[in-house]
Amino acid sequence: MKVSYYPGCSLEGTAKSYDLSTRVICDDLGVQLQEIPDWSCCGSSPALKMNRLLSVALSAHTMAQAAKQNLDKIVAPCPFCFRRLRGAQEELESDSHLKAQVEQAIEDRLGGKLGIYSLLEYVHDHVGTDAVHERVSKPLCGLKVIPFYGCYLVKPPKVCRFDDPANPTTLDDILKALGADVLDWDFKAECCGAGLSLSKTETVCELSGRLVREAEYRGADAMVVACQLCQANLDMRQGEIGEKNGMNHAMPILYFTQLMGLSFGHGPRELGLDRHLIDPLPLLAGKGLI
Repeated sequence: MKVSYYPGCSLEGTAKSYDLSTRVICDDLGVQLQEIPDWSCCGSSPALKMNRLLSVALSAHTMAQAAKQNLDKIVAPCPFCFRRLRGAQEELESDSHLKAQVEQAIEDRLGGKLGIYSLLEYVHDHVGTDAVHERVSKPLCGLKVIPFYGCYLVKPPKVCRFDDPANPTTLDDILKALGADVLDWDFKAECCGAGLSLSKTETVCELSGRLVREAEYRGADAMVVACQLCQANLDMRQGEIGEKNGMNHAMPILYFTQLMGLSFGHGPRELGLDRHLIDPLPLLAGKGLI
């Protein structure tokens, strides 16, 4: 299977471990990631709020470049990129005037419709949990994990069209295929507050703190995410949360791709597990997984 790969801006820097582990597990599963040449920012943050044409044009440029690879699918690990690409695609399909403006702005033509998928969706629906399970050489037995989807991966449902927005299960399915002990909870698709990190820190600590405390209450060893903003926010905020509630929090926040790679037999450095603020290596060593 060969697909166009859109890493997005974050996976080039702060979320490099997500990119590393994504490439490792896709290679293991026979998914050839062909990085889109000359890709640009998807326009999901400042551009989306400031200028509709700019925001759509940024995503359209990347889609136009992907179409030149003669592949019909784009896979994006980042939920923000995934949602913006799908949203831009729908805007272009429904507004011919906007499409003409965008094509003029990017100096390129937009052809047929591309399938745009989050990495989680692609692994679950196109690779399949059976194929994932067959690749496991080191089951994650005894590792109790809480799956956290966050809000951008499944909402708004009319754009994302992926899983149940209130009670998603795709990440649960993949973690179970790896042999992990998957715990259920009611906050799967809640907001961690990452988008408010600079503007409303108090709110961020409140939202993130609720998630961390609930995960601890459920008895989780780690929280598993598919979003680099959720990972960064929950990884770096726990000291601040602890100062506010008088508790000591040290919940590892792991990408699902890292746990896939670990169960496939790869080492921690290869998967970027040494790049976290809350070190997951003592936990994984204690469980006999490294």
